[in-house]
Amino acid sequence: MRILVLSDLHYRLPHYDWLVRASERVDAVAIVGDLVDVVSPVPHEVQAVVVTTYLGKLAERTRVLAASGNHDLDGPGAHGEQVAAWLQRTSHPTLLVDGMSVDVGDTRLTVCPWWDGPVTRAEVSAQLAAAAVDRPARWVWLYHAPPAGTPLCHDGRRTFPDQDLADWIAEHQPDAVLCGHIHQSPWADGGSWHARLGRTWVFNAGKQIGPVPAHITLDTDAWTADWYGVFESETLALA
Repeated sequence: MRILVLSDLHYRLPHYDWLVRASERVDAVAIVGDLVDVVSPVPHEVQAVVVTTYLGKLAERTRVLAASGNHDLDGPGAHGEQVAAWLQRTSHPTLLVDGMSVDVGDTRLTVCPWWDGPVTRAEVSAQLAAAAVDRPARWVWLYHAPPAGTPLCHDGRRTFPDQDLADWIAEHQPDAVLCGHIHQSPWADGGSWHARLGRTWVFNAGKQIGPVPAHITLDTDAWTADWYGVFESETLALA
């Protein structure tokens, strides 16, 4: 399975247009958070309608996985913590969003939401514990923020570590975790687009200007990762 991985589109519609075209060349598309943009002049609810339309177009072409990021939250859930309710309302047989897992061949794909407090954090912990049962040969997570202990959370000046994710990785040891959130990481001094925590590969494609978004193609059969960084690219053998 070839998975096209990117994050932090932030309502940049030319990048969504490129993604629709590129989706026909892969087996799955993984968008790892910040599909919309809270600082855009376009109202958040309008962005959600437009992005939902794009997700439908993508799902007509290939399997789509979409995890929420901090920009995607649109109000409190029943527990009072912020959630991306608009993303939960999307519906298509080949579209997976927050809280869902699916097995494709020998690979399990798990989509984690952005959590806002102890209740939603506990929900992610329970989700991962449930998905760990009878796991197949490979297990890949989508989780917007990169884990502590890796250069993926470094923007060149500061680090923004997610210790909870690092702890969950240590507990469950997935094969790969797809992240985003820190736009500059692949190009920053001390940053990177890839790292390892134990046996787990962690990726952050980054965000950059240009007609083609920064992205990674993860091949779960060949077990390789190809990164495209607009002005540079790299191929990594994961075995």
